Amino acid sequence: MALAALTEEYLGHLQVVRGLSPKSIEAYRRDLGQFAQGVAVPFERLDAMAIYDYLTRFKNARTRNRKLSSINGFLGWCYDALYLQDRPRLSGSKTPRSLPKYLPPEQVEAGLALLSDENSWLILRDRALILFLYATGARVSEALLAQRRDIDQGWLRIRMGKGAKERMVPVAKRALLALDHYLSQRPHFSAHLFTNHRGGVLSRVSAFKIVQRTLGVSPHVLRHSFATALLLGGADLRVVQELLGHASLNTTQIYTHLEPKHLSQTVEAYHPLSGSAA
Repeated sequence: MALAALTEEYLGHLQVVRGLSPKSIEAYRRDLGQFAQGVAVPFERLDAMAIYDYLTRFKNARTRNRKLSSINGFLGWCYDALYLQDRPRLSGSKTPRSLPKYLPPEQVEAGLALLSDENSWLILRDRALILFLYATGARVSEALLAQRRDIDQGWLRIRMGKGAKERMVPVAKRALLALDHYLSQRPHFSAHLFTNHRGGVLSRVSAFKIVQRTLGVSPHVLRHSFATALLLGGADLRVVQELLGHASLNTTQIYTHLEPKHLSQTVEAYHPLSGSAA
């Protein structure tokens, strides 16, 4: 069977059996379509060398790894379906782990200073949203799902976090005051905290535009900034893990990108040998 026909059969398997989203199917279609047209040997002679030769056209390591992931999945299916007698097994290129971008407190403050028109409830909402995200480390989807009943005595109950988990997060007083001020001026009632001008729940796109317009970053950068601020302030990594709702401490460790100056000051302040004579 021709490689192009096999890829179409595989895409049907991904859609019907594995239930992948249309967006994911389209990504696989694009990767495998390029592969079917670009690989230099017939399917029956396909081997690791031919696949690596095809991948060399992609200069970016992350792009190569994404293409290779699609190809490996396809070849595994071909082997299981008996279209291949041997399954080429290929490993990806090593890529440096990128550190999360974050904003220092003064940059957040500079952005908030732009939201000074207290006669507009929409400006008050934008200010409350940014403070809420920065004060809680909540994902934007969690913030948009939050309701009035989820805040009690200074604590936020995140009921539908990633993986359907529930956690409690303390909310800084300043963020609570901004939220109360905004809600008192909002011209309509809603159980949800953050709404649009029609009274419906604020969308992810709108939340992104608000943060981007004010701070020049995505809402997720405020989550990174929350975690970084806590760690720079001396918080235990496991506490940050709990507040962020990470299932594994390994996930939280990406936030330990502390400046060398801070690390040096920490050692000098707390290590018993610091400042002692040799």
